[in-house]
Amino acid sequence: MFDNVRSKYSSWVNYRRAIDELSRLSARELQDLGISRSDIKFVARRGLSS
Repeated sequence: MFDNVRSKYSSWVNYRRAIDELSRLSARELQDLGISRSDIKFVARRGLSS
């Protein structure tokens, strides 16, 4: 049970970290990566399943 909670929390922390890092990028940097600002949460969520 605790392993499941720890795993979920770790996934959430990684998701938030990805959102924070991508949010700090400029519009030009995001464009270079092929990401729009509105896609940040989607991209971060996809990163968890990879």
